Amino acid sequence: MANMIIPKSQQAEFIRAESELVIEQARKDKAEKYAKLGDPIELKGIAIDLHIRGDYAWTAENSHVARKVDLETGKTEKLYKGHGGPVTSLAFCDLEPGSRDEGILLTGSWDKTIKAWNTETGELLSTTLAHEDFVKSLHAIPSKNLLVSGSSDKAVRFWDLSSASSSSPLKAVGSLSSHRRPVEALASHVAPNGDVILFTSDSAGLINAWSLRYEGDIWRATLLPDGEMRHHRTGVTEMAYGDGHLWSSSSDETVQVVRYPLPVPPPVTKKAKPIPPITLPTQSKALLPLPLVPSLSADADAFPYLLAASGDAIRVYDISEPDTPELLREVEGHWHDVTRMRVWLRNEGGKGKSVWIVSAGLDRTLRRWKLSDIVVPVPKTVEAVPPPAAAKAENGLTEEEERELAELMGDDD
Repeated sequence: MANMIIPKSQQAEFIRAESELVIEQARKDKAEKYAKLGDPIELKGIAIDLHIRGDYAWTAENSHVARKVDLETGKTEKLYKGHGGPVTSLAFCDLEPGSRDEGILLTGSWDKTIKAWNTETGELLSTTLAHEDFVKSLHAIPSKNLLVSGSSDKAVRFWDLSSASSSSPLKAVGSLSSHRRPVEALASHVAPNGDVILFTSDSAGLINAWSLRYEGDIWRATLLPDGEMRHHRTGVTEMAYGDGHLWSSSSDETVQVVRYPLPVPPPVTKKAKPIPPITLPTQSKALLPLPLVPSLSADADAFPYLLAASGDAIRVYDISEPDTPELLREVEGHWHDVTRMRVWLRNEGGKGKSVWIVSAGLDRTLRRWKLSDIVVPVPKTVEAVPPPAAAKAENGLTEEEERELAELMGDDD
């Protein structure tokens, strides 16, 4: 049979199809190999976002639902159904303002809406048509009764949460529209004096830092000095801020750490050296700097670790010295990209609580990892060096042979 000739116009598609088959087979192999790693909880949909409270995980899924999962049993406790598209993002606010009960679950979706739910009963409280395109990210600032949303329509919008328990749509209280690409990730910092810094990022890698002020009944955003940051080449996937540092993961295969506000240079015109990026083998959809996790902040020095998603693996770094992070190990278990990682303080009976990491992936699983198991450095393999050959004397005998000969000679005396 003659060899098949593929027209040039179809060669690129053929090569792509071949590479996709290779990737698909590799994932199938991993799915079998890692089937039990991380004590997986199987989900019906893909978890795009993940939050943990107590012993429960809430997931935003591509199957148009949000889900509450018992982390001990793996059982679904509640489904929040009603969105007409993939659910991309989650946030919580108080049912009773100021109570810190987090009794309201907020969900954003491709259907352009934000929905508010009673967290415990699953009752739908309200629906807000929030954007002109997909809602990609939600970020709550509870102390300000403020919800921030980012969208594929490139806008960032502000919503009042003081009456979130009512059946009325959320009240719009401001917006900003400086981004030229879809807004992917949000983070914030509330200073002790009440000042708010908001970080917004987009799919082109731009991060902006804003000062937020409440004037009248509107939140106004002002770009801060040095507030436009372009250290990523492509989309920013997640951000976290604390201790004067902004952490961000990206599809450009890096995690970046930026001092912000930028340190004031000393009188001698020298600029502070930027912290070098952490380079990963492949794109990163998620990061988790443990010193910034509120539940661990009382003893942050005991948890000097960064977890960075790198494709389907989790890379664990010691960041005691942020300028020189040390890779401790790469944790494998998911067979498709890791999308989120969160801390779970697990009750250990009468022994108190231990720190666990819960990871979500495109493989439709949540996986549970005990932190103390995954921060142990992988032993470095050292090549065995053959023992040195025994030194021989001028007569050709080794030291041991000479000793034996001397003993024999002594016996003749």
